Amino acid sequence: MLPVSADVKTSPVQKANFCSRLFVWWLNPLFKIGHKRKLEPDDMYSVLPEDRSQGLGEELQGHWDQEMKRSQKDSHEPSLMKAIVKCYWKSYLIWGMFTFLEEGTKVVQPIFLGKMVSYIENYNPTDSAALHEAYAYAAGLSTSVLVWAVLHHLCFYNMQRVGMRLRVAVCHMIYRKALRLSSSAMGKTTTGQIVNLLSNDVNRFDQVMMFLHYLWVGPLQAVAVTALLWMEIGMPCLAGMAVLIILLLLQSCFGKLFSSLRSKTAALTDDRISTMSEVISGIKTIKMNAWEKSFIDVISRLRRKEISKILKSSYLRGMNLASFFAVSKIMIFVTFITNDLLDNLITASQVFVVVTLFEALRFSSTLYFPMAVEKVSEAIVSIRRIENFLLLDETPQLNPQLPSDGETIVDMNDFTASWDKKSGTPTLQDLFFTARPGELLAVVGPVGAGKSSLLRAVLGELPPSQGQVSVHGRIAYVSQQPWVFSGTVRSNILFGKKYEKDRYEEVIKACALGEDLWFLEDGDQTLIGDRGTRLSEGQKARVSLARAMYQDADIYLLDDPFSAVDAGVSRHLFEQCICQALREKITILVTHQWQYLKAASWILILKGGKIVEYGTYIGLLKSGVDFDFLLKRNEEEPSPDLESSTLKNQSRPLMRSAASELQDTENIEVTLPLEDRLEGTVGIKTYNDYFTAGAQCFIIIFLILVNIAAQVAYALQDWWLAYWANLQSALYFEVYGKGETIVMLDLNWYLGAYSGLTFSTILFGITRSLLIFYVLVNASQTLHNKILWSILRAPVLFFYRNPKGRILNRFSKDIGHMDDSLPLIFQDFIQVMYQSCQSSHREEQNACFSRLS
Repeated sequence: MLPVSADVKTSPVQKANFCSRLFVWWLNPLFKIGHKRKLEPDDMYSVLPEDRSQGLGEELQGHWDQEMKRSQKDSHEPSLMKAIVKCYWKSYLIWGMFTFLEEGTKVVQPIFLGKMVSYIENYNPTDSAALHEAYAYAAGLSTSVLVWAVLHHLCFYNMQRVGMRLRVAVCHMIYRKALRLSSSAMGKTTTGQIVNLLSNDVNRFDQVMMFLHYLWVGPLQAVAVTALLWMEIGMPCLAGMAVLIILLLLQSCFGKLFSSLRSKTAALTDDRISTMSEVISGIKTIKMNAWEKSFIDVISRLRRKEISKILKSSYLRGMNLASFFAVSKIMIFVTFITNDLLDNLITASQVFVVVTLFEALRFSSTLYFPMAVEKVSEAIVSIRRIENFLLLDETPQLNPQLPSDGETIVDMNDFTASWDKKSGTPTLQDLFFTARPGELLAVVGPVGAGKSSLLRAVLGELPPSQGQVSVHGRIAYVSQQPWVFSGTVRSNILFGKKYEKDRYEEVIKACALGEDLWFLEDGDQTLIGDRGTRLSEGQKARVSLARAMYQDADIYLLDDPFSAVDAGVSRHLFEQCICQALREKITILVTHQWQYLKAASWILILKGGKIVEYGTYIGLLKSGVDFDFLLKRNEEEPSPDLESSTLKNQSRPLMRSAASELQDTENIEVTLPLEDRLEGTVGIKTYNDYFTAGAQCFIIIFLILVNIAAQVAYALQDWWLAYWANLQSALYFEVYGKGETIVMLDLNWYLGAYSGLTFSTILFGITRSLLIFYVLVNASQTLHNKILWSILRAPVLFFYRNPKGRILNRFSKDIGHMDDSLPLIFQDFIQVMYQSCQSSHREEQNACFSRLS
């Protein structure tokens, strides 16, 4: 974990008092800064200690390790879901109780309002007791509204925070697992899958935690509302609640469809991102052979399959949002029609209470409950995918204990292993050797003999089927393909270790880097790696060797480090680095440079994974070994599985610490070029480009008209109900007051108009939701194709200036936001905008009920 810099501001929430935490006043200083100028990264507060990745990841990892042990003991599959529940159930359950209290305050508000309306209906100036009751109801209403306002935002903030912590912890576990995957496991996953897990799957935890409690709060609130409605209007309330029950059952079926579609979508996204990653990695070859069009077709085909599943999920999501928009109106419609058919008289206060009670159910049961079903279904799929990744084989940990005499040693005894256990021919067979400090073991043989596999076996990445490897000491490994990360030359060599001038200069000299650093503009402070100064393969090989040498390990595994350098540099490295600097270490050197075998303590000659000869140089010469014949490169001989697998691209120098002591380290400075960013407001042109990418102009105009029509129908239904109740109640009081003959209203006219408005609300609501998802998902598809075309048509210089991860992020996380988040955000924006426009209508409606009373 990186330490917090002294320049980073401490979060004010750590010192905030109760009121500041309750009303989020601790954010006011940040708002003031943002009001005066644009916020910069330096304005942000440091992460709270309890929210840091290391602590969260280790806590969840501990529960997962316990689950793994328990599954091995009980012979059942481990469950990541159980580990998550055990880790977070206490804190999350507390906020569930607060959510239940919050929804309870929403249910009692209509009761207080109904009592106040009833007091106005039966107003008696001389009844002081009734007046005091009205005051009590008003106080209760004010208190419940205040409690709801505080609890609502407090609960959502803290439930989102639990989701954030879970996401961070799972990301920590995925990253940790990726660094520990065994060679065989690397063939079972892809870069695209890991990127998709970290960019899209973990985001489901943020979403599901916000709505999960409504799976039980929603039905309980529905039961409470049903009881209150029964007390107000009796049996007709059951008709309205029947509509809700049917809807909940339908949405539960939607949950299964969401789960199936999410699983298929995730697999297609993995394929698309993996293919895109390979394209970016091999962009030089693609450009050289003019294959851009072919790869655009391949990725576009994968994207079309993916978007077809996303569109189906979006339609289901649109149906859920349409039900939220219209179901309360349907319930009110069915309830009052049933009441009218039963010839029950209903008062203004009853109408008001019934309408507000159904509105209280609108969010919890018709929005949050379906969202919970949807997000839980998708989260379960993501958890399964992450769980399958976490169950992949890991490289076994080496023995951390030194022998009783404290001597480091590498001992391989009767070792047989295979990369592919299904194949009948083992990769290594019956190998044996022993290496002690101060000894140089040279491993030679033709291509495909198993030399690199032998080093992997010592590292523990090739599990034995027979025999064993005993390794005591810290290992430094230099792979055949050199690797550097984005940073300075010095940070690449130090690799987290503290800078010691004398040792550093000794390493630079031994690895023949002095002249190279002199030619670099900034010396060892020159940026290299992705989008930095380009190094030759020989320079990269020497930087990798210098990194391993600076670690001061006990055992050095060197996989042909001379293959990328010329003869003079090769001789310097062997004499100054291997023979001089590493003379007291255990060194296992894989090489094709036969001229250095004379200096080796032991020589191990492999062919076909078996030992052909093993001994000293002089002893092998006396036995008549022909080194020229054994070292000849046989191009017709097939390479082992290791060389042809994806591991070749994943090779990297690494340190295996077998000692338990902690070492003084510094942070590894990874330097990436800054990314351009736009500031200020989003222009109209951006919105225009986004929407027109999804549909033609006439469809956009039709969508706007449908949105307006849906909201007008929604508002007119409330107005018509109030007008109808007002007219009937006025007629009732007028007739009974004068003792005249009762004049009946034309029920068919009022009922027909009310039914027509209800049907229009449903029709326009469904059309609006489905159409906006269709337009915005199509926009995502169009913009993806434009990005893909632009990227593959860009010059090679573009790929040098922009890291692979940055480009890949556009096709993973950003496209994922356009697929899933933006349509929902625009739906929310439209709904909030119409509700703001409708606020005056609400005030008129409430005034109408007051006049009616």
